[in-house]
Amino acid sequence: MSLDAIPIQVVHTTPPGEPGLTGNAPPLLRELLEQVERLLETGVPSAIDLSALPLTPADMDWLRNALGPGEIDVTLDANGESTLSETGCPGVWWITHRNEQGAVTSQFLEVTFVPELVKAHPQDVAMGRETLERLLADL
Repeated sequence: MSLDAIPIQVVHTTPPGEPGLTGNAPPLLRELLEQVERLLETGVPSAIDLSALPLTPADMDWLRNALGPGEIDVTLDANGESTLSETGCPGVWWITHRNEQGAVTSQFLEVTFVPELVKAHPQDVAMGRETLERLLADL
């Protein structure tokens, strides 16, 4: 059999008109739904490490657009900037960590009522109590 006799079928790996999409982002919506259901049933938070997945910049843009913006954005500055943004799906947070030079070091989708990073540590709350006690003592 000659090579000309072998049927060849062209398979598109990215949707036409959407260059760079791999199809790896849409299944994350199903995973997020399962994680939100688990959070509501058990109160147990979870996360998806986006940096560990084979996602292109186009996939990340698609996912961010699909989830949409939420009402809350938090910025932390500790050895680089971290942003915690609620998505349009309450309970799903897009978390991005950057190094001191501004380069993205990791990205997560965290499914939780409140991200752990914004919760005050007991030692910090104790320092706040001390500050309030000093303020009251000075009155």
